Amino acid sequence: MGFKCGIVGLPNVGKSTLFNALTETAAAQAANYPFCTIEPNVGEVAVPDPRLDKLCAVASSLQIIPTRLTFVDIAGLVRGASKGEGLGNQFLATIREVDAIAHVVRCFEDGDVTHVEGKVDPIADIDTIETELMLADLDSLERRADALEKKAKGNDKEAKETLELVKPALELLREGKPARMVERKPEQEKLFRGLGLMTAKPVLYVCNVEEGAAATGNEFAKRVEARAKEEGAVAVVISAKIESEIAVLSRAEREEYLSAIDLKEPGLDRLIRAGYQLLDLVTFFTVGPKETRAWTVTRGSRAPQAAGVIHTDFERGFIRAETIAYDDYITYDGEAGARDAGRFRLEGKDYVVADGDVMHFRFNT
Repeated sequence: MGFKCGIVGLPNVGKSTLFNALTETAAAQAANYPFCTIEPNVGEVAVPDPRLDKLCAVASSLQIIPTRLTFVDIAGLVRGASKGEGLGNQFLATIREVDAIAHVVRCFEDGDVTHVEGKVDPIADIDTIETELMLADLDSLERRADALEKKAKGNDKEAKETLELVKPALELLREGKPARMVERKPEQEKLFRGLGLMTAKPVLYVCNVEEGAAATGNEFAKRVEARAKEEGAVAVVISAKIESEIAVLSRAEREEYLSAIDLKEPGLDRLIRAGYQLLDLVTFFTVGPKETRAWTVTRGSRAPQAAGVIHTDFERGFIRAETIAYDDYITYDGEAGARDAGRFRLEGKDYVVADGDVMHFRFNT
């Protein structure tokens, strides 16, 4: 379990180049003209986590299995996409299916790469995409509101509860504000997600800069970072061109290349960490002689839910979780040492999984 992140943006901002780099494939055609990605491309990428190597070494595991993230490369949206311009309807439908949006914003000047709006202005680009998504959400809710009102008058409980979310969402959208700003209670979250609103999804801005600005960013990127801070969103600076060059190198060559350009890590690592921050995800581990494996759950998940990520039978028959914190597992050289040091815990169904927990589940079959 990870998350599905849709890569969106205007044409020619570097979406497909970034996708190719992230998935280390040439599955998405990166070309200098709009709509080169006719069908959404889907790729999975392993989540790099240095803790896996250390756990594997302690347990002498035969293999390491990282958790994986899914990226969906969605063709460039243009002004009017909410009304079907370009290939709008097809791509908007794809955006509705992802958990989060990675909005790639062009933050570089290049006379050889045309800009669909004729000039480089990242904030205007963000507004163009956001407006199209808001218009599509507004149209979707307005078409559903009348039917919900009729059901609510007939004392339909779910319709009444849904309207409590639809009305404030409509007000915000009509004011030009995204639906994610709707104030809601935790118990309303599932129903709110069920509305399928694109502007309710968490947004990560990916500032695609020229190679020389990959380490420090540039003025364009600073403007995007300021916008993200205002919205409570996240922004990451990446050079898609550098990432595509790194993608084909061995690990040793990659480290040498990064060092030469004053980067400590690939942009993918920063992007994944930002994604985790955005969706509030945590990683737990299962460790044994056969494999060391990483798993992902939403922060706040309880032990049975974590067990269910591995297998539904584990959740149904959950008894307890044998748990060791990552630092304790490393410090005391594995399970036996942690047990001797009193760091081995038996946790019940109300235990909230912490990032880095090493867990083994007991369950009834």
